[in-house]
Amino acid sequence: MLLTFLLVVSAWPMTSFAAVFQDVSDRHHSAAEIRYLVDAGIIIEKPNEKFRINEPITRLEASAMIQRALKLPMDNRPPVKLADVQSSHPQYPLIATMVDEGIFMGNVDKEFLPNGHLKRGQMAAVLVRAFDLTGASTYRFRDVPTSYWALKDIQTLAVRFITTGYLDNTYKPNNSLTRGHFSVFLARILDPNFRETPACYTGDNEARQVVNVPVTTLWKQPGAQRTVDAFATAKTPDITKWVAAMSIKEKQWLVGKLETQALYGQTVKVLQTKGEWAQVAVVDQSSPKHKDGYPGWLPKNHLTITYPNYKTCDTAMVTMRTADLTNDSVGKNVFRRISFNTTLPIVGEKQDRFAVQTPADGVKYIEKSAVKRVDAKKGIAKPTANQLLDTAKIFDGLPYLWAGTSGFGLDCSGFTYSVYRQHGINIPRDSSVQAVTGTKVLKKDLQPGDLLFFAYNKGKGNVHHVGMYIGKGQMIHAPNPKRTVEIISMTTEPYNTEYSGARRYLK
Repeated sequence: MLLTFLLVVSAWPMTSFAAVFQDVSDRHHSAAEIRYLVDAGIIIEKPNEKFRINEPITRLEASAMIQRALKLPMDNRPPVKLADVQSSHPQYPLIATMVDEGIFMGNVDKEFLPNGHLKRGQMAAVLVRAFDLTGASTYRFRDVPTSYWALKDIQTLAVRFITTGYLDNTYKPNNSLTRGHFSVFLARILDPNFRETPACYTGDNEARQVVNVPVTTLWKQPGAQRTVDAFATAKTPDITKWVAAMSIKEKQWLVGKLETQALYGQTVKVLQTKGEWAQVAVVDQSSPKHKDGYPGWLPKNHLTITYPNYKTCDTAMVTMRTADLTNDSVGKNVFRRISFNTTLPIVGEKQDRFAVQTPADGVKYIEKSAVKRVDAKKGIAKPTANQLLDTAKIFDGLPYLWAGTSGFGLDCSGFTYSVYRQHGINIPRDSSVQAVTGTKVLKKDLQPGDLLFFAYNKGKGNVHHVGMYIGKGQMIHAPNPKRTVEIISMTTEPYNTEYSGARRYLK
């Protein structure tokens, strides 16, 4: 499926008309374009029958649609000399018109191949010739070499946003074109309103590995999981069910066996693979454990390769514990539930929802009230202490999960890391590292938003816990598997005895 098909859905109210053909529902990604071509008399198949939308289009069928679109007269055309088309052919006038206009040409064997399937590369050349399209680009799809005969034609379609290729930045020039795809391309040429590509789209062929599930959990070692952990390692993890299914003892077992978590769309660097597992470094989580980010093992099927074509777009950052991505712009068809801090490029908007680009599933929708819009150039504004505290309090009562960094469950440093990240401040992932960076603060000078650290040996040993000061001698923290995120007094034991210092990251 082509990327921009889904973008067009946001611009055309699909529920305003009934399906034209049996195999083209009113919510099909090509429905608006096909309806447009039917109304224009370019598609003339009988209504209420099948359009054969997914079948390859033949060169003759494409010729007929172009002839009707351009209203080309077919009378008195010069005779054509083609090895496979005689003057007795029932579509000889149409074929002669295409050849005379220089739109379709015979191959090296002087064959027109009327019933042959039109390839995507051929389509680019045909459309450029038929509609006198112009435009040049230096961008080249990954699978279109510089020597490809129709490179310039494909680039012309791309620069005019008639095509953006596939999600993996390929064009597939030698693939057959479906009747549905050809209809979309033709509609985009005839009516620019169908070219609903965001202005921030810029083709970029630098491949990246990103998380393609709502939350993926990174393990210290691959293959050491229990039956209950299937909720976390499944192809589509369900962290809510995982946390709910574990007893306190089973949650405690995770200590030292998990490393961290990464969210939908986050970039990782693959360090090595082992069977169905990959060791990665989460780029956005700084750690002395690895120079490229926080390392750990995850199932390989939690990742996908993507390309940063939308890196100049504003982004939608989830501000609630969780939020639903939907397939439709009215919120009825849920695609998946994603976490706090998940950040996706905004490619459009419709009423109370943003259209966002997902790593591998095209465009989805999310309620504006569940996210904040982050300007691609300005970034996130510096927060106030009260804004930090308001964000922290969202998680009051959330289950504790060792290594958790999501709105489905948090550990102590995952909590503080996530709250600060929501406000554009990237602090180290672990409490032991958080405790030695930032600005040192004396206990008497504590301010709301400061991080409080607790250590073994009555505060003199290794740091093992962190909380956030909220004022009046209180802190909010994610304590342990037996409890949820909570607000308590700093004098509560063992924290009163184990207090080891504070750091300030809000300047």
